[in-house]
Amino acid sequence: MKAYRNLTAPEVATLREQGCSCDDWSRVKVKEGFLVGSVRDACLSGDVYLGVFRRPVTFAGNFVRRAGIYNATLHNCVIEDDAYIYQVKNYIANYRVERDVVIECVDTLAVTGPTRFGNGTRVSVLAENGGREIPIFNELSVHAAYLAAFYRHRPVLVENLYRMVDEYARGVESCTGVIGEGARLSGCRAILNVNVGPGARVEGVYRLEEGAINSTLEDPAYVGPGVIAEHFITSSGSSVSESSVIARCFVGQGTVLGKQYSAEHSVFAANCQGFHGEACSVFAGPYTVSHHKSTLLIAAYFSFLNAGSGSNQSNHMYKLGPIHQGIIERGSKTASDSYILWPARIGPFSLVMGRHYRNLDTSDMPFSYLIENTDESFLAPGVNLKSIGTIRDVQKWPRRDKRVGETPLDNIIFNMLSPYSVQKMIKGRDILEQLKRVSGRTSEHYMYNSARITHRALERGIYLYRLGIVKFLGNGVVSRLAAADFTTIEEARRALHPAGGAGAGEWVDIAGLLVPEEEVTRLIEGVERGEITSPAVMNETFRAWKERYDEWAWNWVAARLEGETGIDVRRVDAARLEAFAGEWKEAVVTLDRLMYEDARKEFALKSRVGFGVDGTEETSLSDFENVRGEFADHPAVRGILEHIERKSRLFETVRDKLRKIQI
Repeated sequence: MKAYRNLTAPEVATLREQGCSCDDWSRVKVKEGFLVGSVRDACLSGDVYLGVFRRPVTFAGNFVRRAGIYNATLHNCVIEDDAYIYQVKNYIANYRVERDVVIECVDTLAVTGPTRFGNGTRVSVLAENGGREIPIFNELSVHAAYLAAFYRHRPVLVENLYRMVDEYARGVESCTGVIGEGARLSGCRAILNVNVGPGARVEGVYRLEEGAINSTLEDPAYVGPGVIAEHFITSSGSSVSESSVIARCFVGQGTVLGKQYSAEHSVFAANCQGFHGEACSVFAGPYTVSHHKSTLLIAAYFSFLNAGSGSNQSNHMYKLGPIHQGIIERGSKTASDSYILWPARIGPFSLVMGRHYRNLDTSDMPFSYLIENTDESFLAPGVNLKSIGTIRDVQKWPRRDKRVGETPLDNIIFNMLSPYSVQKMIKGRDILEQLKRVSGRTSEHYMYNSARITHRALERGIYLYRLGIVKFLGNGVVSRLAAADFTTIEEARRALHPAGGAGAGEWVDIAGLLVPEEEVTRLIEGVERGEITSPAVMNETFRAWKERYDEWAWNWVAARLEGETGIDVRRVDAARLEAFAGEWKEAVVTLDRLMYEDARKEFALKSRVGFGVDGTEETSLSDFENVRGEFADHPAVRGILEHIERKSRLFETVRDKLRKIQI
């Protein structure tokens, strides 16, 4: 505070003339260049530091006011240069207001004592009664949250994670809050023990208590009208508005909660959306979306979920209360009015339709439909591999990433086909073949983990999984051969040689980050031994994992080629590589054609019902085409055809290179 000086006697006299009051003017300090006319009708108490207020402040409608303090009570505050404070009904106490901040028409803004601004708050996800608490803090990544929630079998890991967060929380504990540079607070009622980051917009909130609104000038956060939030942390680029109510929640970067959404004891990763409905004890991985009223997400882990209207789950169907939990893995959807009885686990990229009253586990049956029929759960394995909707979802996620900046907290791998999903396809295929062998070829139905599979669905699942496996393995082989410069088979083999052994084993999905299980174990052991002691180091590790995804994924492919295709990359000849490239092309084209036919259904005759309401069939067709466009011109349809053409050319390139070395 060396830059500040005492007020002069003439300045004090002028301030009094302008309606200002203070019990002890000697505790009011100002910067050199202070403009006495910029403070009017202010009541000052405690230690108050005032900057230089010169800048014009522009509001909606091109209304301009000069920076300064007008009609406000300040207690123990630092007000930096060019802040604008107007019409504070009660008072601002124990805050540092940084430069270019606007605070207008606020009732109360105060820090009431030592506070950690939401940091260190325990959030009881999945288990409402406790047992999987995530300690939230400003720099929480969803991957660290995943370890804290799901690795309870490693108590030393969990204990050390808690210690890291508690040390961080102690480091931010203060009796003084901060309103960051360029933030704007307007029309708010009570804001108590809340830090507000640079550039944030806080408008019309009802009550905020014990929290942090993390924000940056390049990616500002927003908290809007009617919001009530307690023991919370929101991240840069996030938005909580429209009378939403949150308690003990972490809101990730780019996440939007609005339209009266209610959430308690929940963690939302990056780019989630919650409107109208409710979340209770939810661990929402990246891109978890719930748009509808009467949709309840409870006691579960989700990732890339699209929840249909009226989706519901139950975690307290037994006498000991809400003790059960559920997992719906990445990329899944729940249809309208769907219901799942926890405990249950649904495999990745699945569609859940109807009401399911048995404790299902379809985790090794990815890309499946789970459908209710006469109170029974029917499983159709693999059918989502040929759904145009699945591809559309995967393509839209990166485009809808709202995060801005170079260091996102969550590191996301968007790939639909990956070592994680394909290892499940391999397991699923093997399970289906085993069911077929054990039950016999004449069986019409097969039971798998409380779900019924028809014979037709089983055969189709085996076929689709085989196509998907060949497609993914071939993607790696053909891409590497296309990129490599080789003139001999030895050089071609070197292009296919794995870069070490990392990644060859099992993979896991750490809340959107696909990574070899051995790397997760290595990190956990480092935390347990005390070699990793800060969240920042863990976040750097997660970023490094994402950077190495392609390298590790190829190591996994190389390790599976011999078992799945008979190709040993150390000894394979050019003819076998050419043959496998042909198998790959056939798998790619077959799946694309299946998706093409799936897309055609959206343009079938029954899809035109409701079009051309006052006309003939010809009018209906014309209305449909003017609204929806023609089938051949639809971007998804063109994308499929272009994909077939692109992959066909890639095959031809690799085929020609391989034939040259066979001569």
